Amino acid sequence: MKVNNAENPEFLNEYLVHLKVVKMLSERTISEYYLDVRLFLKYFYECLRDTGKNIEDISIASMTISDLRRVNISDIYNFIFYTADERQNADKARYRKLSALRSFFKYLTKVVHILENDPTKDIDVPVPKHALPKFLSLSESLRLLETAGSKDSLRDYCIITIFLNCGVRLSELVGMNIADIDFEENRMKVLGKGNKERMIYLNEACINALVKYLKIRKENPKAAEEPALFISNQNKRISKRRVQQIVEDTLKQAGLDGKGFTTHKLRHTAATLMYQYGDADVLTLKELLGHVSVSTTEIYTHLNDQNVRSAVESNPLAKVKNGRKKDE
Repeated sequence: MKVNNAENPEFLNEYLVHLKVVKMLSERTISEYYLDVRLFLKYFYECLRDTGKNIEDISIASMTISDLRRVNISDIYNFIFYTADERQNADKARYRKLSALRSFFKYLTKVVHILENDPTKDIDVPVPKHALPKFLSLSESLRLLETAGSKDSLRDYCIITIFLNCGVRLSELVGMNIADIDFEENRMKVLGKGNKERMIYLNEACINALVKYLKIRKENPKAAEEPALFISNQNKRISKRRVQQIVEDTLKQAGLDGKGFTTHKLRHTAATLMYQYGDADVLTLKELLGHVSVSTTEIYTHLNDQNVRSAVESNPLAKVKNGRKKDE
């Protein structure tokens, strides 16, 4: 969402700048933090002023640092209870709000030092249980690739192949440029979360799909000036939504729609297949997927590049190639 700075107190606007410039968080993550912190500030402002308005209608533009100094641990607990009781937030949503508040008050106390006490530091809230990731089985993955290969678009087949073999994020795939590919080393540079670069190794299936797609791509003179690897029919960088539509359409054609599969589930699928059928362990997967926090994949040590390369090569889909030559 677009932030209207005029509706916020200055300390909130400065916090959002900190998230973007210093923490280098994505726009989506910043938006989530903003909504959660803003909701708390509206809630607390109502507690202080007792205006009788709905929380959504409360203006926080006039809030001051003096107001924030009155926040204590009970206010935080009461807010979490409010989100559960009146807004029916599930445990995961409540935990996310608490995480946002912890980040906010840590910024105010440790970074800019405009507050002395952090009301969130002693809060003990159980971490919500994480559901097992949803993923396609090997047979479903093969069916999806077969369906993508039967379409007229080498671009779409290449997109599905990279998702299933490399486990990239949607934003990473959309952001790929032709110049990022190193065919001599069979690897490609991607820009992950927090603008952190990493190399992903390309197995035989990915190389085959890329070579065939790029041959058609280079024959299009209207796309010559576009650096993006994957382009739309308008010869511009393909959008996230268009990639989602490609995946959704292919899943439907493969008879795999209605099962909750998404582009992100293809990322889970790649990791799961390499773990189940290859030599990849959770340490290798952390490196491969570009996870920042070790807790995400429960790992504690760093792996070398050869293990990452072996993980990609061990993907059971690595030998699947599209025999079609026709493109859309």
